[in-house]
Amino acid sequence: MATRARLIYNPTSGREEIKKKLPDILQRLERAGLETSCHATIGEGDGTLAAIDAIERQFDIVIAAGGDGTLYEVINGMAGKEYRPKLGIIPFGTTNDFARALGIPRNWEYACDLIIQQHVRPIDVGRVNRKYFINIAGGGSMTELTYEVPSKMKTAIGQLAYYMKGLEKLPRLRPIEMSFRSEEIDLDAEVMLFLIANSNSVGGFERLAPDASMSDGLLDVLILKKCNLAEFIRIVSLALRGEHIHDPHLIHFKTKELRISSPDYVQVNLDGELGGTLPCEFSVLPSHLKIIAADPGLSNLQNGVNL
Repeated sequence: MATRARLIYNPTSGREEIKKKLPDILQRLERAGLETSCHATIGEGDGTLAAIDAIERQFDIVIAAGGDGTLYEVINGMAGKEYRPKLGIIPFGTTNDFARALGIPRNWEYACDLIIQQHVRPIDVGRVNRKYFINIAGGGSMTELTYEVPSKMKTAIGQLAYYMKGLEKLPRLRPIEMSFRSEEIDLDAEVMLFLIANSNSVGGFERLAPDASMSDGLLDVLILKKCNLAEFIRIVSLALRGEHIHDPHLIHFKTKELRISSPDYVQVNLDGELGGTLPCEFSVLPSHLKIIAADPGLSNLQNGVNL
């Protein structure tokens, strides 16, 4: 029996490039023996419904084609199910954090070739209350800027949109009272932000959580304590080089479970999307999804990958 694949794509991802490439993508997958049908998402949450539908129809592979937001929706449709097909990724978004962390190339042809090869890596998934994330969860003053960047602006100028909004927001940064409870920490403090990372590539920062691994059964937690604007800018510049971990304003630890609460209204960002508000219970589901990715034992040349 032929391998059946369901391609879930966001027609507005990146610069809407996927709409032009779709016939070529389908042809490339079909020629390699993957019986492929597709679904274009039509609004917020539709990627989740499409992934649930693909699972109910027992597809062998689900492919998320779009940006981090598309991937987030597809994962939220898959992670709570007993049957979880292999998950392929074709990155067409603005930052493509997770694809970058897995060595999945931006070139759609090479991304398709990886899916055709079907080399699978088991990946940890983060759970927050009843939602899931695969890359990063966060909260605090700075993380809220993600929702403030209009999607048209993201499409037009990409990652620069985030930095422009971030610079606008810097003077308004304020610490927030939060409580952190886990086996590793018992902390009540004023913090600027917290980040819970499942991979090392976050928001274009390649080394934000340098030791984070997607297959260690642990989440990497970074808590930035109260600091002034000059200190904040200094720590961000250190983070660009991966030299921020030992800064006295920063707390870093690994955990399987963490509870965070606050007397304030604090929004939680999951993989760049609004994921509710505190209080939240964060936990890790080890080796929960089978992601089709480059074989780390092979060179990029052998994988047929051109990053």
